Amino acid sequence: MAFALPELPYAKDAFGDLISAETFDYHHGKHHNAYVTKANELVAADPALQGKSLVDLIKSSKGGLFNQVGQIWNHSFYWLGLSPEKQEPTGELLTLINDGFGSVDALLDKLKAEAVGHFASGWAALILKDGKLAVTSYHDADCPIAHGDTPLFILDVWEHAYYIDYRNARPDYAGAILKNAVNWEFVAQNLDGEGASRADQQG
Repeated sequence: MAFALPELPYAKDAFGDLISAETFDYHHGKHHNAYVTKANELVAADPALQGKSLVDLIKSSKGGLFNQVGQIWNHSFYWLGLSPEKQEPTGELLTLINDGFGSVDALLDKLKAEAVGHFASGWAALILKDGKLAVTSYHDADCPIAHGDTPLFILDVWEHAYYIDYRNARPDYAGAILKNAVNWEFVAQNLDGEGASRADQQG
């Protein structure tokens, strides 16, 4: 079965000035869709690839195909990690945050520093590793599941994620999203390791 562009889990204008409807038109409707289209073309051309899930292809492919399927997964997971209504972490997740970073603000500062300091295109991420939270980043189309990491949240730091709304000010974009638009409920749900399958189903 061919991969499909997932529907956004919110209206394109739900975030106001944080993420404009125009950004969603381009980022989701054009960039994400282009990865889906190209991945389907590459899979259709090779019978050995057909019937494999997004996660299977990420773990077994390289080069051009990896770039397409990695970006499908990354974007699908990124959309799910955003909330138009401001949330706060609670329960087990909050405990892990406090144990690992001291406070939610300290975690957000570390995530922002990772996003801003990441050279060129890629993704800043919060992952679960050996039972503890960790902040890291991935270049280009690379993604957590390619390394066996348990993904909790990722932030797109490709310019197409923010240039319409923030021009070249990646720090402003990262700070605004992390402070106001993280879907902490989704992050907490991913502690069970099901985040990969959620994005796989979206793709």
